Amino acid sequence: MTSTTHDPANNKESLFFRFYQATIINHPLLSIIAVVLLTLIAATQLPKFRLDASGESLVLENDTSLAYYREVNKNYSSDDFLIITWQPKQGLMDELALTKLTELTERLKAIETVASVNSILNVPLIDGLEFDPEALSNIPTLMDEGVDKQKALKEFTSSPIYKNLLVGEDGETSAIQINFKRDERYFSLLDARDSLRQTQTKQPLSNVEAAQLASLEKDFDAYSKITATRTRAIIDSVRTIMQDYRDVARLHLGGISMITNDMLDFIQHDITVFGIGILLFIMLALFTFFGKIRWVVLPLFACLTTVTILAGLLSFLDWRITVISSNFPSILLIVVLALSVHLVVFYRDYISKHPELEQKQRVSITIKRMFWPCFYTALTTIVAFISLLISGIRPVIDFGWIMTMGILLGFVLTFIIFPSFIQLMPMDKHQSGTSITYKITHWIYNFSIRFKPLIFLMSLGLILLSAYGISKLKVENSFIDYFKPDTEIHQGMKVIDQQLGGTTPLDIIIDGELQTSDDDFEDEFEDEFADEFNTTYDPGYWFTSRRLEQLEKIHDYIDGLEVTGKVQSPATLGKALKNMNEGNLPDQVTLSLVHQKAPDNVRNTLLAPFLSDDGNQARINIRVEETNKNLKRAELIDNIRNYIVSEAKINPENVHFTGMLVLYNNMLESLFDSQILTIGAVYVAILLMFLVLFRSLVIAIIATIPNALSAAMVLGIMGLAGIPMDMMTITIAAIVIGIAVDNSIHYVHRFRAEFVKDKDYLATMKRCHASIGKAIYYTGVTVIAGFAILALSDFIPSIYFGLLTGLAMAVALFLNLTLLPLMLVTIKPLKGKT
Repeated sequence: MTSTTHDPANNKESLFFRFYQATIINHPLLSIIAVVLLTLIAATQLPKFRLDASGESLVLENDTSLAYYREVNKNYSSDDFLIITWQPKQGLMDELALTKLTELTERLKAIETVASVNSILNVPLIDGLEFDPEALSNIPTLMDEGVDKQKALKEFTSSPIYKNLLVGEDGETSAIQINFKRDERYFSLLDARDSLRQTQTKQPLSNVEAAQLASLEKDFDAYSKITATRTRAIIDSVRTIMQDYRDVARLHLGGISMITNDMLDFIQHDITVFGIGILLFIMLALFTFFGKIRWVVLPLFACLTTVTILAGLLSFLDWRITVISSNFPSILLIVVLALSVHLVVFYRDYISKHPELEQKQRVSITIKRMFWPCFYTALTTIVAFISLLISGIRPVIDFGWIMTMGILLGFVLTFIIFPSFIQLMPMDKHQSGTSITYKITHWIYNFSIRFKPLIFLMSLGLILLSAYGISKLKVENSFIDYFKPDTEIHQGMKVIDQQLGGTTPLDIIIDGELQTSDDDFEDEFEDEFADEFNTTYDPGYWFTSRRLEQLEKIHDYIDGLEVTGKVQSPATLGKALKNMNEGNLPDQVTLSLVHQKAPDNVRNTLLAPFLSDDGNQARINIRVEETNKNLKRAELIDNIRNYIVSEAKINPENVHFTGMLVLYNNMLESLFDSQILTIGAVYVAILLMFLVLFRSLVIAIIATIPNALSAAMVLGIMGLAGIPMDMMTITIAAIVIGIAVDNSIHYVHRFRAEFVKDKDYLATMKRCHASIGKAIYYTGVTVIAGFAILALSDFIPSIYFGLLTGLAMAVALFLNLTLLPLMLVTIKPLKGKT
C-alpha cells in the first residue's frame, strides 16, 4: 500500500469519521443501493403530490382580521363568485346578443353548486317608476313584455345601482355574476378547526381537545381536496360554455376562485419548466466545466435523488405546495449541486497532486478535508431559510421549512453518494492548471491586485447606492401586476377594473349607536306614525331618513375618491327611492313599508347585501381599482376612517374595515418589518457561526461583508427601480446571504489552510484562486444561470425573484473573489508576512 505520511490530513480519526468510514466508505455498493431504494419508495408517493393556491396564501398567518372577514361573508355576501365580462359585437341590446345571453345564463345556472346568476336580464328596472310601496311587487325586468330596451340601457349606465357594476358607463360591457351556494360543511369544519387553533395560542389544549383538533385538521384537509377538485371542474365547465359564445361577444372570466385555480396551472408550469430547464443547464455546465461524463452523472444523481425523496416526503405528509414554495425543486437543485461541485473540484485538485493514492484513500481524504466546510455552508443556508419562519406569511413559512428539510437531506445524501459513487468508478487522472476556469480565476487574481483601490472604492459606492435605494423601498403593489398581460387573469381583471367598477373588494361595517336623546325624539315621532297606521314593524337602526342621509354622505365621499370604483351601501337604495320621489326620501312609515314589502329581487339586490336582518348594522361595499397607479391601500383606509369619524360623527368603535383589500394590506404592511427581521436574524446567526468556525471576530466580520453587501444591493436596486416587495421578493435578501456565504466559508477555510505553508498573504491568495476559486466560479455561474431560468415563469414575482437573486449572486461571486481576499490581504487577520 502506498504511504500517506506526507499528507497532513492523516491525523487521529474522530469517532464520527470512523463510524462514517465503517458504514459508508467501506460499503459503497450497499450505500448506493440504499439510496436508490429510498428514492424508489419516495417516488411511489409522488402521485399524492399536492398543489395549493388558496386565498389564505395572500394573508398573514395569525391575522385577526381573517376571522372577522369570514363572519362578514357569512352574514352578507361571499367573495366566492365568478364574473364573466360580456361585450357583444353588435351591442348589449342586440336581439341576437340578448337571446344568446339568455341561453348562456340558463346553462350557467345548471352547473353544480351555482346558486344564482345575476345579469342585465334579471335585475329590477325602477327608473321612471312612480313611488308606491304597493307597486314594488311588480317591478319589471329587461325581458318583460313592453320594456323599452334603450331606456333600460340608459338606466343601466346612469343608475346609482347598476352603473359601473352591472354595465360599464360606455354601455358596451356588462357583467354576469355567478354566485355559488355556501358550502356549510366546509365552513363548519373551518370554524371548528380555527376555534381550537385560537384556543391553543392562549393555553395548552386538553388531551380531548388535542385529539379533536387533529381529527378536524385531517377532516378539513380531506374535504379541501374535494372542494378544490369540484371548483376546478366548475371553472372548466364555465370556460367550456363560454367558448360557445365567443362568436357573438368577447368574454373574460374573473373572480377569486378562477385566480386561485389558474395559479395552480402557473405552479405546475413553473415546476416543470424550471425543473427541466435547470437540469439541462446543470448537465451542460458540468460537462463544460469538467469534460467527463462521470462528473455530470455524480452531481446530477445527488440532485435528483434529493429532490425526489423530498417531494415524496412532502407527498406522504400531504404538505401542500404554493406558488412560492413551488420554487423548491429548482433552488434545491442549485444548493445540492454546489455541494457536489466543491467536493469534485477538491478531489480533482488533490489527485492531480497525489496521483499515486488509491481510490479509497483519495475519497477518505477528500471527505475529511471538505466535511466541515460543507457542513457549515449547508448550516448557513439552512439558517437563511429558517429566518423566513418569522415572516408571518403561511406560504413563506412553508417555503422556509421545505428548504430546511431539503438542504439537510441534500447534505446527507451528497456525503453518501459522492464517496460511494467514486469508489465504484475506475481510477481517474487529472492535471490542474490547464482549464479555462483556471485562467479566469488567475485573471481575477491579477485584476484584484492591480486595481485594489478601485475595488474598495466601488464597494464603498455600492454601499452608498444600496442605502439610498433601500430608503426608497415600498411594499405597495398591484395584484394585477403579478400576471403577464397575455394571461386571462390579467385581461379579465383589467376589463373589470376599468369598465365594471374595480376588482378588489373593501367592506366597511358600521354598527348602530346606542340610543341618544335625539334618537329618542325620532323614535317617539316614528311611534306616532306607527300608531296612526296601526303598524309595529321596525326596519332597524339604519333604515331611517336621517341615518340613510348620514350613510349617503359617507357613500358619496368614498365614491369621489380617485382610486375607488363602484360603491354600494344602504344609501344606494336611498338614492333610488329619491329618484322615484322627486329627490326626497320618503317618510319613515313609507320606508318601513318599503323594507317590509320589497320583493325578493329587490331585497336580494339592494337590502340583504348591505343591511343586517335587524337593520342595526350597515355594510358599505367598495370595489377598488387595482390598475390605478395612485392606489395606496393603507392611506385609503386611514382617509376613509378619518372621514367617517370626524365628518360623519360616528364612533370609531363602531367602524370596522374588512375584505380582501384589508387582508392583503395587512400582509403588505408586515413585509418591511419582516424583511428587516429576517435579514437581521440571518446576519447575526451567520456571524455567530463564523465566530465558532474561524475563532476570530475580525475574520467573521470580513467573511460576512461581501454577502451582506450583495443582499443590500439587490434591495437597493428594487428601491431605485420601483419594484415593490411582495411575498416572493421578501425572501431574496435572506436567501442571497445564506447561499452566497457558502463561497465565503470555502474561501476563508482554504485561505487559512494554505496560509500556514509560507505565511505569505499574496501567495496564499494566488493559490486559493487557483484551487477553491475554481469551485466558487463553477458554483457561482451555475447558481446565477439557475435563478435566471425563473424568468420563464408566467408569474411576475417569480420573474423578479429569479432575475434579482441571480444578479445578487453575480455580485456576491465577484465580491467573494475580489473584495474578500483583498480585505484578508489588507487587514492581515492571520499572523504572517506583511
